[in-house]
Amino acid sequence: MQYLSARGHRVFAVGFAHMQGDNLMQAQIVGDAIAVIKARLGVGQVDLVGWSKGEISARAYVSSVKPSWGRAYAGDVRKLITLGGPNGGYDYPYAHGWAHDFSVWPECGGKVNAPSPHSHMTCYGLYTAHPEFSMTPSGGYDDYPGQRQMLARWDGVYGVDGAAQDWYTTYYGGQGLYTAGSGIQAAIDAGSLIKPLHNAGVPASVTTYLLAGGSPDVVGIFNENRGPSDGVVLIDSALDTTGIAKVGGTATVVGANHLELGWNTSVAAQVSAWLS
Repeated sequence: MQYLSARGHRVFAVGFAHMQGDNLMQAQIVGDAIAVIKARLGVGQVDLVGWSKGEISARAYVSSVKPSWGRAYAGDVRKLITLGGPNGGYDYPYAHGWAHDFSVWPECGGKVNAPSPHSHMTCYGLYTAHPEFSMTPSGGYDDYPGQRQMLARWDGVYGVDGAAQDWYTTYYGGQGLYTAGSGIQAAIDAGSLIKPLHNAGVPASVTTYLLAGGSPDVVGIFNENRGPSDGVVLIDSALDTTGIAKVGGTATVVGANHLELGWNTSVAAQVSAWLS
């Protein structure tokens, strides 16, 4: 934001109540924010920059993928720029066995507010149930719809991490040695937005630019290593143009991981060039 503002762009940030929340709801917030910006600045269109999960809500707005009661796209976006956005979806939470659960499951010392591919896990010999952590609705809980909405299978392209504990049952569902879950396909069937977004398409009136990071070196997490990635999102997904009618450009910044897409100077310079 500071980089763009210093170069003459009028920049506004859109925040969401829950970082894991429903992207359809958050798309409505994007539309509401644009309406306010248009009214205050006296402009007819804005440019949208969506980073990571924020790209899904931005894309949902311009594609009119919405709740039944929601605001349809108002034709008020000139350019859409995606930074590490899972345009082709991602299967990262499921593809590496139980690697992500330790940061979530409190009985294992986890504290991160994030979903799990599992509903049951053994921690220090104790088999515990936490259906509220599951990415698939389970036990009456559905706490992480925003992550489920970004899911798509990449096992046909990059396989699954066969070296990880409980890799097969994590991805395909069932009871593993230490964990149990319904698998990625059940989560996709429960409400992924990737195919609906592809089918709805980004209109040709919105010039779309896609940028990927190329450094899988995010500190503190198990990085996506099955193929070229930014540590979380595969480059193939970040640069997937399915359903995008007018692509203005694509770029990969090799020196940026998924988090660094938010402040890396080369990324900021590319975004500024596209906006200009």
